[in-house]
This record gives sequence, C-alpha cells and structure tokens, in this order.
Amino acid sequence: MTSNLGGVLDQVQADPPPFDISADLPTGTTVLEASAGTGKTYTIAALAARVVAEGAAELSQLLLVTFGRMATNELRLRVRERLVAVESCLADAVAHRVTTGPLSDLEAMLSTGHPEELACRRARVSRALAEFDAATIATTHEFCLQMLDGLGVLGDREPHATVAEHLSDLTREVATDLYLRRYAATGSSPMSYEEALEVANQAVQAVHARLVPVGLGPDDPSGSGERVAFATAVREEVERRKRASKLFTYDDMLTRLRDALADPERGTAAADRLRRRYRIVMVDEFQDTDPIQWEILHRTFHRHSTLILIGDPKQAIYAFRGADVFSYLDAVQHADQVRSLAVNRRSDQALVDALDELLGDTALGDERIAVRTVTADHRRRLRAPADEQHIVAPIRLRVMPHEPDAMKVPSVATIRPQIADDLVADITALLGSGAQLLVGGCPRPLLPSDIAVLVRKNERGEAIRDRLVAAGVPAVMYGASSVFASPMARDWLTLLLALEQTRQQPVRQAALTCFFGWTFADLAAANE
Repeated sequence: MTSNLGGVLDQVQADPPPFDISADLPTGTTVLEASAGTGKTYTIAALAARVVAEGAAELSQLLLVTFGRMATNELRLRVRERLVAVESCLADAVAHRVTTGPLSDLEAMLSTGHPEELACRRARVSRALAEFDAATIATTHEFCLQMLDGLGVLGDREPHATVAEHLSDLTREVATDLYLRRYAATGSSPMSYEEALEVANQAVQAVHARLVPVGLGPDDPSGSGERVAFATAVREEVERRKRASKLFTYDDMLTRLRDALADPERGTAAADRLRRRYRIVMVDEFQDTDPIQWEILHRTFHRHSTLILIGDPKQAIYAFRGADVFSYLDAVQHADQVRSLAVNRRSDQALVDALDELLGDTALGDERIAVRTVTADHRRRLRAPADEQHIVAPIRLRVMPHEPDAMKVPSVATIRPQIADDLVADITALLGSGAQLLVGGCPRPLLPSDIAVLVRKNERGEAIRDRLVAAGVPAVMYGASSVFASPMARDWLTLLLALEQTRQQPVRQAALTCFFGWTFADLAAANE
C-alpha cells in the first residue's frame, strides 16, 4: 500500500471533519460523507445558491446530477426554493429591512457585507431565477445524453436513434436465431432452448460483466465454455442489430460517452468541451454511482473543475441502482478533501443516540465504511408522564427465544403475527398514555395522525390498518396500489370486452361503465 493511500485510509477511518456551508467554498474534488437525514439535497441546493450569489459561477455553468427522475425533480425544486429564499433576504438587506423569521446560516452569511456587494449578490441571484429553466439539473443518463448531443462529431450519438428502455424482444429474436443456427443441424446442444434464453438475457442485461467459464474441466461436461461462447455471440449480434435498427439504450448513453472521453484521438477535445461548459459539478446520492459513471466524472472533471460528491457509503453496500461501493472508495482515494455532514436534521437526539449504541463504529463490508457518530438538530419531541417513559423509548427490541437444539431460527413469516400484535399494542398504549408532542416549541396531545407505519408491501399495510381500526385507532392507507386493481381498470376491461364481443351482455355491462354513464333505469328503458 502506498503512503498516499495510507493517508487516505487514515482520513476515511477517522471521522472526517464536519462540512461548514459558511466556510471557504470547496475547490478541487471534495467528498461529503453523509448519513441518513443529514441533508444531502439541502447541502447541494445551499452550495448552488452560494456559488451563484458570490459569483463563483453562473447558474448555467453548474452541473447538478442525481439519480432518478423523482430525485431530479426534487433537487430542481429545492435549488429554486433556496435561490428564492436567498433573494428575499438579500432584498431585505439591500433595503435595510428587518427580515421576518429566522435566517439559515447561509442566508445570514450572504446578507452580511458591504451594501454594494449585497446588491451585486441580489442581482446575480435574481438573474439566476429568471434563467432557471436553463439550469442543468439532470439524472446521470440525461446528462450523458445531453453531453453526447453537445459533443457532435466528437461523440458516438446517432441523431435519429430511438431510445429503448429494454431489449427483451430483440434479445429473444437473436437468441432464437443463434440457437437454431448453432444447434439445429447437429441435433444436440449443451442447453435447452429455455436455458439459452436465460443465458442470453443475463448476458445482455449485464452487458458490462465479463463472461468467464465456470468449472471448465478437460472435457467440459457442463458445457460452460459453449455457454460463454453463445452468450458472447448473442451480445455481439444484439449490438449489431441494435445499431442497424438505430436503437439506443440507457446503458449506451453511459458507455458511448465514456468511450468518447477515452478515445486516444478525440477524448481530450471531448473532455475539454465539457469542462469549458461546466465550472462546478455536484453529484447527489453519489453512493449510487457505478464504475462507468464514476469513470466519466473522473476523466472529465477531476483535477480540472470543482467536483463535489455527496453520498452515504453505508447505502452503497446494497448495490442499489447498480451502485458499486468500490467506485465510492476510489473517489475518496482521489479526493482532495473529505468532509462529513454530521448533523441529523430529521430525527431526535434520543433516537440518534440509541442507534449509535446499537451500530456505532460498525464496519459495513469494508473497514473504510463505518457507521459514524452524528448529532441531531432536534432534542426530544415526544414526551410522556414519568410512569410511562418506557412507552416513548426511542428503540425497543423484542427478543424471540427459540429452542437451543432447533436446526434454524424461526422465519420472519412465523413471527409476523407477533410483530403485528406488538405494533398495535404499542400504538394503542402510546395514544392512551397522555403522551405529548412538541411542535414549534409548544406541547400538544399526540394524535393518531402523528404516527406513521412503514411497510414493504401493500397487503401488509392493509392488514395492519385493519388491525388498528379494529382496535379503535383511526388509520388510513397511503401508497400506490396496482392500477389493474382500480375501478377504472375494470371499466376499461369491460369496454374492451364489449368491443371484442359485441353481444348483449357485454354491451349492457359496458353501458353501465363511466364511459357511457348509464343507470339501470336507462338500461331497462332502452330499446334494441
């Protein structure tokens, strides 16, 4: 291990220094290590507002990247809200008005200074708000597609290509053709047609994974080598037909931009064009970055622009959205500085302390990924009478004993009824204890609407709701259910069946749907 890597390891293993939004703006490559509730999106929005207000960059020179359309919409909204708030407090400062309500640390810092500088800051923020639609706030794939379009001949982007979300139909077509071509004449194959389809789908879906034979013996009785050859042929043929049909997948957006930047002849010019466009790049939820995405960011902006990466490495170990924990660790190794977001803005201090007691300093898969100690912005907001303190304990654990000679511990399915019993008992006891909730500094009685129960599946939520209602606790279910189970879906099915089978019964049923709005009286009075 090199001494540089050793220094990085020391930096990562020790708690990084806390990040201060009011300190000097980050330069170079900075990794901000976050935890749940410590304000990743808030920090990006605040940094964007400060960069614009202080003139470090125009809004059009900022690139803000996150993962998923919903997250992008939220980030866009949060950035605009932060700019509006900063513009409002700067307007008050320029007009020497007293600002109503408390100011954030960022707003207090930006609204302090010489009057001329305050006026300049306000003008910059106002201009950014007027031009906000031009801001580049995008998902990783949207960013890559925009960059390929912007590179022109330097990139590999077919202007009239159709974006395909998946290639299942094309993969099946290719796998069928190759299966017949390779094995039909001989009458024997190392795998069935269904197995060949599975091999083909896996090869195309994991297009960046290396194909390696497993357990290859002298005679290859398992056919592993032939499976790899078949999978390789499927990949190549899918790529050929995809280009011939002008299909363009989300993975292509990443790989083609990466290949354009890595090209020995055109790569430098392509990277320079992107660097001239963006002076400051910020990536939210960086723990969800895969190796190709990190390679794009590293090749283009590391050591050339201000690159700020905000993420929670404890989430990267789950490989959400194809995340690779080693991409995060590689970014930390190359970073000029590592800081932490160490204040939880969501939970009470009591809960944070309890979780720290359970998980503090635990290494998650790698000694460089540890559960850091954080503080909380909120003190205790849930209060109960002195003799009911056990009810408002931030964490309580039920120990489920099992027989010492049992072959295995009980499955979750066998103890689910006990979980539901505990949940209903806890909620009813809490509501009946006289507990109070501190809201805006003022205590008030705890209400059923203050309690949320989070579940993985809709049927679990519905079952718990029914149990709570039976216990006298008003409860409602929030969540997205299947559209096919909705009344509108049933009306559509009735209408489509009537169109396909124009007999009296389906036509009469269709007349009663929302599309026609007939009543039974209308139907009874109607002629043929």
